[in-house]
Amino acid sequence: MHLPEMIDATLEVDGRVAVMTLNRDDLRNALTGTALVDDIVKATAWVNAREELSTLILTGAGSAFSAGGNIKEMQSRQGIFAGSALEVETSYRQGVQRMTLAMERTEVPVIAAVNGPAVGAGFDLACMCDLRLASSRAVIGETFINLGLIPGDGGSWYLQRLVGYQRAAELTFSGRLVKAEEALALGLFLEVVAPDQLMARALELGHQIAARPPQAIRLTKRLLRLARSQDLDSVLQQSAAFQGMLHQTEDHLEAVNAFLEKRDGCFAGR
Repeated sequence: MHLPEMIDATLEVDGRVAVMTLNRDDLRNALTGTALVDDIVKATAWVNAREELSTLILTGAGSAFSAGGNIKEMQSRQGIFAGSALEVETSYRQGVQRMTLAMERTEVPVIAAVNGPAVGAGFDLACMCDLRLASSRAVIGETFINLGLIPGDGGSWYLQRLVGYQRAAELTFSGRLVKAEEALALGLFLEVVAPDQLMARALELGHQIAARPPQAIRLTKRLLRLARSQDLDSVLQQSAAFQGMLHQTEDHLEAVNAFLEKRDGCFAGR
């Protein structure tokens, strides 16, 4: 399997599971001032095109998951923060917002393995994932207000869908940092584990998902995303269409036979 070339991240494959690691610990995996946005866009497009992959795990190297924006670049008004208001707007749309759209278009379930602090756009990146596992060392925060900014990457859209408007408003207006156990209680994390168990647990969950029929996994992901913005009648119509497709697959018949024969299924993506 020919892996795409990453600049500031690494990408590995373990069976049907891809693992992407943000690899700029020197900048706490900041999403501006690095090539990480480009790497995420490239990696997700590559995973979409590989039918043999069914799950993507996203984590950070070093002490942080992602520090979000590069504050030193904000201070000096360099990179995407340089120029007039219109130029900065264009930089956001052609920069970090490309990451948001790429994550939204990812066709397989994405698991965030939050190994450390995830703040600002780094927290929003975790919220763009389908599932979030966290190290007990993780700290999250929708911290834009602390810098006199708003979530410029779509975080306002994601966060309230995860925790409801009132809690999202409190987190966003206060800009406060939230430790792992509170984030778990708020429903932002699925599980919190010891730091040395994080990747093992993420891989375990990734392989558990990837063991299911791959076409059904991708259509289920698509349906869940569509259901966030469509009315019930539209969701029912789309569900019927997807179900009609899946009833014709070899994997559906194999899954039924495996269930009746009390064995694990062997799925080929057909």
